[in-house]
Amino acid sequence: MDICPKCGLPLQACVCEDIIKTEQRIQVKTETKKFGKIITVISGFRDVDLKKIAKDLKRELACGGTIKNNLIELQGNHSKSVKKVLTKLGFSEDTIEVI
Repeated sequence: MDICPKCGLPLQACVCEDIIKTEQRIQVKTETKKFGKIITVISGFRDVDLKKIAKDLKRELACGGTIKNNLIELQGNHSKSVKKVLTKLGFSEDTIEVI
């Protein structure tokens, strides 16, 4: 049986990721790029799987995006709906700030 090195529980019962998700300070803002293109930038992630989160966000919001310098960039203005999707993924609604 595999044991989690952080919490010492079996991997099936490990709660490390849930605890980490509630301790994040996530900021969501929009930026304008070249040629007037708008992107949504999500920052403030620590010790989580950014690839998985970005993939889930892109699938839920039906948009493209990328990961750069510990930020998730989504194509388009999704500032109103990102908070809902992140909450559905297990992040605490109180820790998500839309700027």
